[in-house]
Amino acid sequence: MKRNSQYIRLEEEAAKAKDAALSLASLSTDQKNSFLARLAEVLKSRKEEILAANQKDLTRAEEEGATSAFLDRLALTPEAIEKLSHSLSTVINLNDPVGEVLKEIKRPNGLSIKKVRVPIGVIAIIYESRPDVTIEATSLCLKSGNAVILRGGRESYFSNRSLTSCVQTALEDTGISPHAVSMVGSRSRAAVRHLLSLTDSVDLVIPRGGESLIQTVVKLSRIPVIKHYKGVCHIFVDSSAVFKDAYAICLNAKIQRPATCNAMETLLVHASAAPRFLPEMARLFQEAGVQLRGCSISREIVPSMQRADDSDWESEYLDLILSIKVVSSVEEAISHINRYGTRHSDAIVTTDSSSAKKFLYEVDSACVYHNASTRFTDGGEFGFGAEIGISTDKIHARGPMALEELTTYKYLIYGNGQIRS
Repeated sequence: MKRNSQYIRLEEEAAKAKDAALSLASLSTDQKNSFLARLAEVLKSRKEEILAANQKDLTRAEEEGATSAFLDRLALTPEAIEKLSHSLSTVINLNDPVGEVLKEIKRPNGLSIKKVRVPIGVIAIIYESRPDVTIEATSLCLKSGNAVILRGGRESYFSNRSLTSCVQTALEDTGISPHAVSMVGSRSRAAVRHLLSLTDSVDLVIPRGGESLIQTVVKLSRIPVIKHYKGVCHIFVDSSAVFKDAYAICLNAKIQRPATCNAMETLLVHASAAPRFLPEMARLFQEAGVQLRGCSISREIVPSMQRADDSDWESEYLDLILSIKVVSSVEEAISHINRYGTRHSDAIVTTDSSSAKKFLYEVDSACVYHNASTRFTDGGEFGFGAEIGISTDKIHARGPMALEELTTYKYLIYGNGQIRS
């Protein structure tokens, strides 16, 4: 039976990426930074070409009835391309993690053992409408010594192809293997399924997009996947909270950018604070256009709230909608979060150090805050520079994923003739 030609091309490209990854692992920091600097120049010089390609994608998306929010994620502007170029400078200034010695051990028999940070190898990035991911993923993977296979959504095909062409030019100009970065040319879902089966060539898959995309990748992949499904983030206003601070923190977490994964979706309020706190908090939210859905106690305090049902506690609205629940204690708040949350980002507002400590250590999330907005869960805000995503997994990488999370380690053992008896 004749094999599918697109599968053969994909296998060949993945095998070449694996070979390229071996050479990337030994590149110096200067070589990697030279590539990033050249890519920034190429993006600026080919701005009009990139914008024309993006316009093709936008026109098709508009014809297919895409929403304004979708078009906003898809669109590239001159300012956006300038921002992408600047982001490469940020990555240049980040410390290169490759070669970092994590631990040194000297054994009684004279063996010297070093635990050293090394690249993962070949990383496949599967993403949806945002073409800027093409450059973000490339910059982080190359700086950490990894080859990358890019598979963007069909809706951003022309944009991604133009940006990948810029990457290829920068690779050629700086003497790095052109197979270090490749784009899956096929727009079929079958090609993605086949990519996810290439265990001999691809070491890691990172999906970036909506929950359905991530669930599909996890279901189909035979390769390890780092993911986050969704961000059902909480803020708990404790009985000792300073209300002025709590109002500001809660507003910021909900309304600054409600469509992000680190925006608050559920507000928990201690029963002793709720009668004094909720009326003003509800007024501020409603002034900002937030639709409130409350438990029975919340609605007794603020009757204008809609009734929340069980599905609201596990909903990632990504919109100006908020569920509110009154709880009797910090223990009940923690229990609620660990049951309905998604291990992303959760916060407590309190002046009680014992409640804060209990919350910080017992909430099972990647990022847990005391007296601060959950909106800070971001590679840039954490000082990591760019990020490739936010992981809610618990193995290898957790929280904002930057350069260090795109590496693994190996042991280097130095001897002088030792044998094991």
